[in-house]
Amino acid sequence: MRVVRGRGLRDLRAVLAPVAAGMAVMAAAATVLVPALGRGAHPEVSGPVAVHRAYGPGTAPATAAGAHCTPGTAAESLRPSPADGPAVERIKQKGQLVVGVDQNTYRWGYRDRDTGALEGFDIDLARAIAKDILGPDAKVVFQAVPTNQRIPAVQQRTVDMVVRTMTINCERKEKVAFSTAYFQAGQQVLAPKTSPITAFDDSLRGRRVCTADGSTGQAELTRSSHGARVLTAPSQLDCLVRLQLGEADAVVTDSALAAAQAAQDPTVELKGKPFTDESYGVAMNKDDPDLVRRVNKVLDDYRSGGDDSPWMRAYRKWLKADLPGISGPPAPEYAD
Repeated sequence: MRVVRGRGLRDLRAVLAPVAAGMAVMAAAATVLVPALGRGAHPEVSGPVAVHRAYGPGTAPATAAGAHCTPGTAAESLRPSPADGPAVERIKQKGQLVVGVDQNTYRWGYRDRDTGALEGFDIDLARAIAKDILGPDAKVVFQAVPTNQRIPAVQQRTVDMVVRTMTINCERKEKVAFSTAYFQAGQQVLAPKTSPITAFDDSLRGRRVCTADGSTGQAELTRSSHGARVLTAPSQLDCLVRLQLGEADAVVTDSALAAAQAAQDPTVELKGKPFTDESYGVAMNKDDPDLVRRVNKVLDDYRSGGDDSPWMRAYRKWLKADLPGISGPPAPEYAD
């Protein structure tokens, strides 16, 4: 889908109506992952047209990464290491890193409307990880993964990792392992500027509120909907489309994603303040502790350098315009 900016709601309805119909078809097939794209489809995607599976387990479970998890320790991960363990060696033997990403989230993981290339903050991070493991000419296979398929993709080894604005929490750490946090966000409400909705509060009562299936926004609305009618969709972009078409009154999503959506459509805005505190991490199979440690080593390098660090350069390039005032990345927390 091309990024739509600078249009009023009436114009957007005309543009997005066929897109919404197409997304309804995608939603029906959301239980399977989009296969890796082949050479020639987009210049940044490499590897054969195939679903990459069954790489085999690592030799030891990453028990420390998820043991005794509490909300206060959820962001803790394994200490970094440059060592080539079983999982890293497996990736080197394949000669490519398979990464689950989003291709529809503006600023984070999306296709440039002119070139078709995948771009964004998450895409830059995925390429940095691939370069560290495979060298300067690293091959990366990007697979588009719906929100509710991120964990199955990691568990079933359809991908080596997921880099897709994925919040670290204890429930998820029972199923997958996470890197240290690479971004800090929180759930927030997005609604039309003219809407009487003021925040994540009782102003939502009787309103249609959309959130991505399998997201932390859905979990928060399950805990307390404030009387809203909750709608779910495969991705947050689907929710934005529903909002623009008048099929939803508000969206609940991560503040970082909400800011990107507001940048796409000047008729909507963030309402109230973030009402949760969430950290994004890279998700990996729990049987791959060496890969977790290697990614944490990459993240250490990515944060290093102060204002000239790769993290800050990526922030200025992709996020600063919509999320100003961030002075640096979250500090890493380690469990051992």
